Amino acid sequence: MLVRDIMHTEVKTATADTTIREVAVLMCFNKISGVPVVGRDNGIVGVISEKDILRAMYPRVDEYMQDGRPDFENLEGQYRDILNLGVRDLMTTKVYSVAPDDPILKAASIMSAYQIRRIPVAVGNRLVGIVSIGDVHKAIFKNNLDLPAARQREARAPALRLAV
Repeated sequence: MLVRDIMHTEVKTATADTTIREVAVLMCFNKISGVPVVGRDNGIVGVISEKDILRAMYPRVDEYMQDGRPDFENLEGQYRDILNLGVRDLMTTKVYSVAPDDPILKAASIMSAYQIRRIPVAVGNRLVGIVSIGDVHKAIFKNNLDLPAARQREARAPALRLAV
């Protein structure tokens, strides 16, 4: 199975000039954990993720060693300051990508090796889609499961909502 068979072509993106506030809203309302950062002609220049944003709040190791136990309540309050930064300030610029004609297991192996949850699909450096580890997982299992029709319906049945 190829990446083109499972990739999403309607991709939410950001630019380097987008604010962290705008990208955080985009991720929250669309229930996604990161987006490619694009420049001219949809060229990929980076990726911004929830992890990049939250990492900006963490104390650096030298700060932790110098100050002892950090004040996590205060660090959480600094989130407002981070929201005013630009994506260029926090984005990851080393971007791994796959091509539409690559096997989906290549995408899975890159995501696994570099501990990333989504990978841009590019032709040259131009963004044409995106694939998540969940997309690969679903495609592999859907393609390899041989369930009778009744069990397939059962597998699609809604899960019970548990009270917490």
